[in-house]
Amino acid sequence: MDTVDEIKQRLDIVEVISSYVPDLKKSGRNFKAVCPFHSEKTPSFFVFPERQSWHCFGACGSGGDMFAFIMRKEGVDFREALRILAERAGVAIVQRKADEGKSEADRLKEINEAAAEFYHNLLFRSAGGQSTREYLARRGVTEKTMRQFLIGYSPDSWDALRQELLKRGYLEGELTAAGLLIKKEREAGTYDRFRNRLMFPIRDMAGRVIGFGARALDDSVPKYLNSPQTLIFDKSSSLYGIDLARTAIRKDNLAVIVEGYMDTVVAHQHGFTNVVASLGTALTEKHVGIVKKLTNRLVLALDADAAGEMATLRGIEVASHTFDQKVVPLPTPAGVIKWEEELDAEISVMVLPEGKDPDDVIRGSPEEWERLLKQAVPVIDYTFDLLISKLDITKAKDKSQAADQLLPLIAEIKHPVRQAHYLQRLARTVGLDERKLNEELNRIKPKAPGPRRETRPSTAGGLLPHLPSSDPLAEYCLYLLFTYPDLRSRVSDLRVDYFLNTEDREILLAWQGTSDPEVLRAGLDSSLREHLDELMSKTVPPLHGDAQERALRQCINRLRERWLRELKAKEQILIAELEAADNATDLYEIQKAAVRLNAELGEVFLYGKERRKRASAEGESQV
Repeated sequence: MDTVDEIKQRLDIVEVISSYVPDLKKSGRNFKAVCPFHSEKTPSFFVFPERQSWHCFGACGSGGDMFAFIMRKEGVDFREALRILAERAGVAIVQRKADEGKSEADRLKEINEAAAEFYHNLLFRSAGGQSTREYLARRGVTEKTMRQFLIGYSPDSWDALRQELLKRGYLEGELTAAGLLIKKEREAGTYDRFRNRLMFPIRDMAGRVIGFGARALDDSVPKYLNSPQTLIFDKSSSLYGIDLARTAIRKDNLAVIVEGYMDTVVAHQHGFTNVVASLGTALTEKHVGIVKKLTNRLVLALDADAAGEMATLRGIEVASHTFDQKVVPLPTPAGVIKWEEELDAEISVMVLPEGKDPDDVIRGSPEEWERLLKQAVPVIDYTFDLLISKLDITKAKDKSQAADQLLPLIAEIKHPVRQAHYLQRLARTVGLDERKLNEELNRIKPKAPGPRRETRPSTAGGLLPHLPSSDPLAEYCLYLLFTYPDLRSRVSDLRVDYFLNTEDREILLAWQGTSDPEVLRAGLDSSLREHLDELMSKTVPPLHGDAQERALRQCINRLRERWLRELKAKEQILIAELEAADNATDLYEIQKAAVRLNAELGEVFLYGKERRKRASAEGESQV
C-alpha cells in the first residue's frame, strides 16, 4: 500500500472536511454545507462518505477527494497536502526502496556522463585523440557528428579516468558499480576498464549515459568491448542511438536496426535518423519492446551471411558470438515471428550486398540504401523464399525438408487468417496436400498447459489497449499527452475533475503547468515520479498522424462521460433524499444543476453517436 492509499484508509473525508467547514451537516446518507470556495446562500457543497469524495453543485462546480480539498483550501501543492494529511493520519512519509534505487541509478548515470565528457574532451585535446579523429575522418565521420554522438577517446592508461573522477568527488566503489573500473585480482585497488579505445557513449531514451561501447585502437582483444551489466545498463535491453532516433522513428513510423555503432553514426550523418544499433548482440524481445513504444514497424538490416544464417538456424539463439567473431543480430525466425504476434509488430528483413556493412552502403550510395530499404520483406516471407531457393522441390526429400523447416514457423503464427495463408502458400510451393500439412501443423503447434500470457486487445475496435492500473482510462490519456507533445495545442477541455486517482490528477496539473519535461519532472514528488515512470513504461501500440488526436478526443470524451455519470448518480441520490425530507429549497438548487448535467450528457451522447456513424461509414468504404 502506498502512502496516498494508506492515508485514505486511515482518514475519513467527512472528518477532514468538517474541520475546515464547521457548518457541514448530515443530509440523508451524505453531508452538505455552503460551499467554502464561492459565495452562496443555499448549500450546494456535498460530501459523499461512501465514495470518499466531495462536489459543489453550485457556481464553482469543483470536486475531488480529500487531497484535492486540502490543496484548494490550504492553497498548497500535492507534496504539502501529502505532508498535512500524513501527519494527521499518523503515517510516516519514508523514502521508498524504489526511490532509493532511482537515486542510485541517477548517481550512476551522472558518473557515466562525467566519464563521457572526459573521454569526449580527450578526443579533441590529446595526441591520442588526434589520431583517433583521423581514424574517424577516414571512416567518413565529421566533427559535427562526433560531437552529436559524444564520441570519445580513452587514453592508454591504467588509471587516467579513475584519477579524474576521484578528483571530482566520486567514490571508487561508485565508479566500479558504474562499470568504469575493474577490481584487481591479486591485490587491493582498481584500474580503468577502457584503455586506448574509441568510445561510444550509450544513452537511454531520455539521453542519459548508461554505458559505453569501445573499439580497440590497437591489437587488444576483444576488438569491441561493452560496459558490463550494471544497475542502469543491460546490453540485451539497450539500443545505441535511440535517444537521437526516437523523433524520426515516430515520424517515419519505422525503425531500422543495424549491428554496429559506426553503422548508426554514419546513417544519422547522411540523414537516415531512424536507425539504431543492437550493440552487436542478438536482437531480443526487450529490444523490440523499446522500439514498439515508438512504432510497430521494424526493419532488420542484415548482411548476406547473417540473413542466410538467420533463416536456417533452428532451436537456438545466436547470442554466444563475441565482438571479434561474426555477429548475427537475431535469434531464430520462429522467435521473431512470436514477437510479431505478441507485440503486434511488423518485422521485415533488409539484406545488404555481400561483404558490405550499412555504413559501406550508405557512404557509397545513399540511394542504394533507400532502395534496399524499400525491398525489405516480412521475416517469414524472407525465410520462405530463402529456404525454398536452397532446395529442389521436385524431389520428395526436399519437399519433406521444406515442410519440416517451415511448419514450425507457421505454427508460431497465432492469427488464424495469416496462418492459413502461409499454410496454403507452403502447400502450393511444394505441391503437397494442404490437409496433410494441416494435420502435421496441428500436431506440432505449441502447447499451452499453464496460464497463457495475457494479450492486449486491439485498438482497432476500441479505444484502449490493456494498461493494468487503478484507472486505465486516465492513464492512457496521460500517456497520449506525454508521448505526443504536439497534442498540447489541441487540449482545451480536459478537466482535472475527470481523473479519479490522486496521482493522475497531480501529474495532469503538472503537465498543464509546463511544457518543459525536465521542469515538470523536477517539480514532481518522488511518488509521482515513480507513478509517471510506471505509466510511461507500458508497451502501448503507437499512433500516427490524425490517429493521435482522434484517440485523445475519444479518451477525453469517455472521461467526461464517466465523470458526468458519476455526478448524475450523486445527484439522483440527493434528489431522492431531499424529496423524502420535503426540502423544496435545496431540491430546487439540485434540480437546476441536473438540467446542466443533462445538457452535458446529451453532448457526450451526440458525439458518441456521430463517431460511431463515421466509423461505420469508413468501414463500409473499405469493403
